[in-house]
Amino acid sequence: MPSDDVVPTDEVVLGWRTPVSDEEVVDLTRSHGGHPEPGWWDRVHDHSLGWVTARSADGTLVGFVNVAWDGAGHAFLIDTKTRPSHQRRGVGTAVVRRAVEGARAAGCEWLHVDFEPHLEGFYLDACGFRPTAAGLVHLRTAASARMRP
Repeated sequence: MPSDDVVPTDEVVLGWRTPVSDEEVVDLTRSHGGHPEPGWWDRVHDHSLGWVTARSADGTLVGFVNVAWDGAGHAFLIDTKTRPSHQRRGVGTAVVRRAVEGARAAGCEWLHVDFEPHLEGFYLDACGFRPTAAGLVHLRTAASARMRP
């Protein structure tokens, strides 16, 4: 899917599938205290349905979300990030709304997201997701990764 519309907001310019470098994603992740993995974006982006970038007037990446998918009806929000200097200004909400539009335009029926409890207000209230039951296996913990017959 080619890059398409760049949508201006009051503070930033949003882009769907617009170029973003691994270094920019690493810097954005570090900006809010995350633990970036250099090279991650270079490995992942070819497998994504799309991604949304939010850039300030000087071109700095201030928001991002990756949209993974199953190749059919299900898409998944992963790695939503907003630079601290731009939080609580609607940038994260705008990024997620643009991701919703991109997944819908691609023909997806469902957009999934998981999140920590402190982000419930953001995803459920601001972004319009609804709660749903889900399951999770922590694969890095040997005891929790054992599947029972």
